Amino acid sequence: MYYSKGNYESLARPEKPKDVERKSAYLIGSGLASLAAAAFLVRDGQMEGKRIHILEKDSLAGGACDGYEYDNTGFVIRGGREVDNRYECLWDLFHSIPSLETEGASVLDEFYWLNKHDPNSSLTRATVNRGEDAHTDGKFTLSNKGTQELMKLFFTPDEALYNRRISEVFSEEVLNSNFWLYWRTMFAFENWHSALEMKLYIKRFIHHIGGMPDFTAVRFTKLNQYESMILPLVKYLEAHNVQFHYGTKVENILFDTKTAKKAATRIDIIRNNQMEHIDLTEDDLVFITNGGCVENSTIGNQNTPAAFNYEIKKGGGWDMWRKIAVQDPSFGHPDKFCYDAEQSNWMSATVTTLDDRIPPYIQKICKRDPFSGKVVTGGIVTAKDSNWLLSWTFNRQPHFRNQPKDQLVGWIYALFTDKPGNYVKKPMRDCTGKEICMEWLYHIGVPENEIENMAENSANTVPCMMPYITAFFMPREAGDRPAVIPAGSANFAFLGQFAETKRDTIFTIEYSVRTAMESVYTLLNIDRGVPEVWGSTYDVRDLLNATAKLGDGKKITDLDLDPKAKAMLGEAFQKIAGTDIEKLLKEYQLI
Repeated sequence: MYYSKGNYESLARPEKPKDVERKSAYLIGSGLASLAAAAFLVRDGQMEGKRIHILEKDSLAGGACDGYEYDNTGFVIRGGREVDNRYECLWDLFHSIPSLETEGASVLDEFYWLNKHDPNSSLTRATVNRGEDAHTDGKFTLSNKGTQELMKLFFTPDEALYNRRISEVFSEEVLNSNFWLYWRTMFAFENWHSALEMKLYIKRFIHHIGGMPDFTAVRFTKLNQYESMILPLVKYLEAHNVQFHYGTKVENILFDTKTAKKAATRIDIIRNNQMEHIDLTEDDLVFITNGGCVENSTIGNQNTPAAFNYEIKKGGGWDMWRKIAVQDPSFGHPDKFCYDAEQSNWMSATVTTLDDRIPPYIQKICKRDPFSGKVVTGGIVTAKDSNWLLSWTFNRQPHFRNQPKDQLVGWIYALFTDKPGNYVKKPMRDCTGKEICMEWLYHIGVPENEIENMAENSANTVPCMMPYITAFFMPREAGDRPAVIPAGSANFAFLGQFAETKRDTIFTIEYSVRTAMESVYTLLNIDRGVPEVWGSTYDVRDLLNATAKLGDGKKITDLDLDPKAKAMLGEAFQKIAGTDIEKLLKEYQLI
């Protein structure tokens, strides 16, 4: 497996891998990483679909990328995906997957056309005082010291950040800025999360810094992520006769690790309440999604809270990884990530409006007609003064294909589930759907004497608790996540958010697809390059632009420097006068 740039590799079809007709594949779980791996096995590995087996404990594919209408409960979206145009592996995959919405188009075509015709942006990123615009005006409000802390983190070697927390590298100069408000609510970082992951995120998305305050940096699918991405992928795989085994729980995978050449030898499963096992040879490839950010998640309903079930379940993704990890040190350390659900949980809620009482409050804040079929909020709106640090969003409507035309489906989430609300004086984790809706209605400005009636009769709200949703952000070091292909692996790979690959960042759908691509190309020895991570962190133009944006337009000459540093800066300006360096600095308004 090797990395490539440009379209020379991406436009060429690989040759059929040697002996692929003798091989079979078993994929543990049916999240995006597994589905993508199956698609690469079919498309680039040219493996017969009937030899590809996806083992899924639930009755529906998609993992964390869900979107479903439950009987007697309502529409549910546990989370949402902010999509980057520089997700090279994702778009390599989806340019081959036919759209279910637009005849003759791929999922990529549909997504590209949609976001060209209706580009994303937010007109109100944050509110205070129950729905008033927070007047952040796109400014990051970083002091010189805060900017220097960000720059220092950017250049700190990964090894120096092992097991360190964000609060250890940032002072209040950063943590009290608009930058941190935007960042933590957009990416769901907490102060106690990994400083290493924070650094990797800054480097990965440096080209989008300027688009953070108004969300022009991101794009969204037409419908929810399940119907827009997962369902077309599942239909593609089914059309190629890939075998889906629902209701099949993988309990453990056994490995022979006695020699340098390691091999998966058996998969233990429970199917129809019966223990079975699948014996493996080196021609049986195994793709393992270890851990899981939505493991232990629960949903409530309008009148019932979502339970906080933090104890690791037998037969779940964490339990399986623990059983795998004890067999070899290279298989990672799951307990670095799932040891304390208080540090890795947050909650979401799906709200469906039932009449015309709530939509005007949404429209007043987002400054757009939510029934237009176009961009609505353009990303989350954060109630800056919320005790829960509550954010909410309505994407293009309808958000579900079978959604009634006179209803809106939106998403609420909050990072502090243990704090009493501003209006509902209870922690979010103890609240029913109705009570969460009441807290949201309070923050969008509904008169207090109308809040309870409106939450009860004008909306249906479904809460969701996810104890391990940000487990991958817990402080870690090298070796805590297994490599996509551990050293010596003969027939197995790790996929998804808890596998380790170079420089890309977790909690993204790109990471899931990248690990899938790398694993398939390695185990089948496919002669086609895996697209490199977009190189903005090495592009001086992106670095200068980010510097200008983080400084809120301040010139280099505006910096508060001591006399000696100012003199050195003056000498430097004299030396670059009349050069392309001077032109670049002027182009990005730094001088």
